[in-house]
Amino acid sequence: MQEDLNTSPPEPQMPELPDAGSAPSQVTAALPRASLWRWIKEGLRTAFLQAPRTEAAPGPMQLLLLLLLPQLLWVGLTRFLVTGPAQLNATAALNSLWFWGLLAWLGWTTLRGPQHRLARWLVLATWATVPATLLFVGLSIGYAHGWLPEFLEDATYFWSLYGLGYVWMLFAIGWLSAREAVARWRVALLVPALAGMLALGFWQAMNMQDRLWQADYAATAAAEPERPRLKLTQEVFEQQQALWERTLAGIAAREPGRTNVYGLVFAPYAAEDVFLRESTMVAKVIQERFGAKDRVLHLANHPTTAATLPWATPLNLQRAVAALAGRMDRENDLLVVYLTSHGARDHQLAATNGPLSVPWLTPAELRKALDDAGIRHRVVAISACYSGGWIEPMATEHTLVMTAADATHTSYGCGRLSELTFFGRAVFDEELRKTRSLEAAFAAAVPVIKQREIDAGKEDGFSNPQIRVGEKIRPVLAELARRLDGGK
Repeated sequence: MQEDLNTSPPEPQMPELPDAGSAPSQVTAALPRASLWRWIKEGLRTAFLQAPRTEAAPGPMQLLLLLLLPQLLWVGLTRFLVTGPAQLNATAALNSLWFWGLLAWLGWTTLRGPQHRLARWLVLATWATVPATLLFVGLSIGYAHGWLPEFLEDATYFWSLYGLGYVWMLFAIGWLSAREAVARWRVALLVPALAGMLALGFWQAMNMQDRLWQADYAATAAAEPERPRLKLTQEVFEQQQALWERTLAGIAAREPGRTNVYGLVFAPYAAEDVFLRESTMVAKVIQERFGAKDRVLHLANHPTTAATLPWATPLNLQRAVAALAGRMDRENDLLVVYLTSHGARDHQLAATNGPLSVPWLTPAELRKALDDAGIRHRVVAISACYSGGWIEPMATEHTLVMTAADATHTSYGCGRLSELTFFGRAVFDEELRKTRSLEAAFAAAVPVIKQREIDAGKEDGFSNPQIRVGEKIRPVLAELARRLDGGK
């Protein structure tokens, strides 16, 4: 009979181990070895709850390579989350090393046996996580590029798949540990500890500021004319202080007997001119269309405005809200807040003004500033990706909140070549020049934005702008619009 060349020879059985008192060299010499490819196959089988078909233990070099290869695969695949030039965030890459150290400690605590058992478990457990990891990366890449089916753009289905992958990974490692360990109670302690560790790892991976790959704006800008740069000098800091005092002193006195409108426009992203242009336009529209001349504070980060506009920082925003509250009738007047920048999936508003370090703004910070100031009637508009995540934190009975996107989609028009964002252009530069009703302007702008996104080839789906109107601010806005349109 002809021999089947595709059949692997049987692997030698694990010999009986020497006593615990044997020399380490004797133990190592007694253990069988498997190839690198064999370890990878058996680890992947473990992910599908298939018992590994080897009793071998990895050698030191194999252990190093088998732990390193999944990490290199992760680094390589996550590069595709960023379109265009990108740079590796070395700090984030090093931050992930805690995972492997903690995983090794959990394995050692669970197994409590010779070193070869820990090495074997660690290799199999590492490769058992790879299929779920590929699911996570594939979902994220598909979402970033708009390749997912339409139903997966719904946050419920998207995160449900993430959750299934999480449970899959946890169950596979727990099953492996139960098979390899002697004491089952140790496995019972391992599983919740592993669950917490994986959850922390996922949270870190989803944090935009900690991601492995970041857009390389410097490389993109290299092909463009050199941009002006902010130079931090003593004169600049003194100018900013004097400018801040002049700006606050220039806020006009309120007109008694009517609802006065005040404005705060905040543009914290200095690296792209579109946000300065948009914030300038919005500040002008609020003054002209809502009778708020000399009652609008414009905070912006840009290298050309250090001597003319106060910096857009969270601390300055808090001070600006407090200053406006001190000038207005906090129970009856109206404050319009407009924020424009890039937005993160965790709903933070991106900020940059290099070389000055500027923290990103969160919804909770703005809400606290408004609440602390005691301003009742509020209009808050956010032009940023994922800005729908600001709806719930901002919502009150006395607040109108509108956003350029829902909580799971990007907005559009915030690139280097954009004149205005699609949201700012449609709502403020076009519709609010025709009407003073914010609700009517928003309703008219949404289909315009949708068509422009289709025409521009937006790949990740409709931005889906959001609005929520508190019942107690609606009559205030209606009366304001009636008066400004010529009523008494």
